[in-house]
Amino acid sequence: MQLSIIIPCLNEIETIGAVVKTASAALDNEGLSGEVIVADNGSSDGSQDVARALGACVVDIPVKGYGSALHGGISASQGDCVIFADADCSYDFGQLGKFWTKLQAGCEFVVGTRFPRAGGIIDPGAMPWLHRWIGTPVISLIGRILFGSRLSDFNCGMRAITRTAFDKLQMQTTGMEFASEMIIKASLFGLRICEVPIHFHKDARGRPPHLRTFRDGWRHLRFMLICSPRWLFVYPGLVLAVLGIAGLVLLLPGPVRVGRVGLDTNTLLVCAMMLLLGHQLISLGTVAKFYAVQIGMHPPSRGAEVLRSVFQLESWAGAGLLLTLGGVGLLSFGVLVWNRVGFGLLSYPDSLRIVIPAVTLIMLGMQIVFTSFLISMVSRAHN
Repeated sequence: MQLSIIIPCLNEIETIGAVVKTASAALDNEGLSGEVIVADNGSSDGSQDVARALGACVVDIPVKGYGSALHGGISASQGDCVIFADADCSYDFGQLGKFWTKLQAGCEFVVGTRFPRAGGIIDPGAMPWLHRWIGTPVISLIGRILFGSRLSDFNCGMRAITRTAFDKLQMQTTGMEFASEMIIKASLFGLRICEVPIHFHKDARGRPPHLRTFRDGWRHLRFMLICSPRWLFVYPGLVLAVLGIAGLVLLLPGPVRVGRVGLDTNTLLVCAMMLLLGHQLISLGTVAKFYAVQIGMHPPSRGAEVLRSVFQLESWAGAGLLLTLGGVGLLSFGVLVWNRVGFGLLSYPDSLRIVIPAVTLIMLGMQIVFTSFLISMVSRAHN
């Protein structure tokens, strides 16, 4: 069997018949051996009966969610490749020839694009203004930045993928995040991804869609950030750490004036906070990367292997202990200075120039020690 058409369904009785007919006709028109599968997610309006009467294979998916429906439908299919789209007549399976041509040309994952700037067509009223001009373009831009995807329409619901490529992705999400997970993993795993322009029609159901703009938009954005430890943790952490170190080096010798602005121990304290927070974020990003590889969200990468090869628990924990001892030594020196005045009042700025770096070294050292153990635990679990 060459191609399986998967249609997720939840109470789509107004349109499921038309979509199944279009899908079956498309297979005949392209001369492809295939099947039409309706992945039903618990419809109570008789959608299943309509689909069966028109020759579709109906697969009952008990676990709720867009991702669950698609995953169940694809798992039950037999085609060497699969193509899927929604059951609301907004996507036309008559366009599947474009997808099939790309698959035959060597693409492993083909995504439609609805936007006119990429050759697509959007019927009047087919896409809400907020989705067309803000939501989808912003999500797509973030996807290109975070994962190197070159797709112009991250949220297009009409896609085709080879069986081998889908099995390689090991999809895990059950909800709307399934759409983002597929593109993210396809990009990270280095699949050959192509994009084809499609015609996007107005929803023909005559009722509100299952999609909720802000709720589902946030779910997509949240999932994308979770899947990118570098941008969520490491890069912000590096910026904070570098700024914190620069400020500490600049202000430890004494106050600094920049124009009419005077920087002293209060700024020194803020710089210490930035250094500690930056290190914490970098540590979280490192742990998150190891964990993402372990659970299959990220493929094994050269960067992760380099980190694992240079990481030695004893070495990093030892370095953390040395920093901690250095901080304790500096704090002890502060106590000696205090003793010289009979434990009386000290110059506030001078004393803070001892206490702030001492406390920072102690906290940074202990963070490194315990983070080293956590990284070792995650790394060993991966091995």
